[in-house]
Amino acid sequence: MSTVRDRVDRWIKPYAALWLTMAVGGTLIVAMALLGAEVYSDVVDDEGLASLDIPALDYAQSLRNPGLDAFVTGFTNIGGGIGMPILATLLTAWLTFLSRSWRPLLLVGGAAAVSTAATTFGKRLVGRTRPDHSEAVPPYEDSPSFPSGHTLNTTVVIGVLVYIICLQFQVLSVRITAITAGTVFIISMGLSRVFLGHHWLTDVIAGWTLGLAWVGFVILAHRMFHLIRRKQHAGPAPTFERPVVRDVVADAMHHDGGTHGRGTDHDGGTHLRG
Repeated sequence: MSTVRDRVDRWIKPYAALWLTMAVGGTLIVAMALLGAEVYSDVVDDEGLASLDIPALDYAQSLRNPGLDAFVTGFTNIGGGIGMPILATLLTAWLTFLSRSWRPLLLVGGAAAVSTAATTFGKRLVGRTRPDHSEAVPPYEDSPSFPSGHTLNTTVVIGVLVYIICLQFQVLSVRITAITAGTVFIISMGLSRVFLGHHWLTDVIAGWTLGLAWVGFVILAHRMFHLIRRKQHAGPAPTFERPVVRDVVADAMHHDGGTHGRGTDHDGGTHLRG
């Protein structure tokens, strides 16, 4: 029994470190969103808007035409409340199937939950008004503007997915392609919000900053998980074929049987004593 308990402890500790780091990091990210909102309210006045947000919006309006407006609208919908969950689910399911582990579900799910919370709290605290409808491309949006939820959530979800892809595939060209595609997608999603007049540029910059900070915490938590596992000599991370509980019990039975409960049969193999 003590052997099983010891082995279970060796599995639990790495996971405890993973979730503790993500919990601390998530709290810090939400706090950063709240602090950023407070700082924003104090320092961004009409002059600040005129020096950055208004010129960016004016330039975006100069680029618009019906065909481009329709294309960018379709693209920005991918990062919305319907498009991003669908995209994230498909990519996460694919990576889960390839890795035969729960890692993609845990990392993407936990990361997305925190980014959604940071978006919600930031918007409620600042309550910043979006650009006027006369300066935007329909369909119009009326929820608070700061930070950009499309940008923040896309940065987090795509960033974590790119990290998992780099772990799953060892081929350098695949990793470079994933990083490049992910970076282009994240930048394009943020700029699409400014182009359509649905967000100010500072909303998008805040989304990128918070999103990248949170992705960094998620990666840190995952690396600490593996570091502790190596120190614990707990073996490979669990997969569908080697779930935690079955693995621990099987190893414990093998250990006990090897010292107390095994005998040698006539064919040179081993058998458990009854």
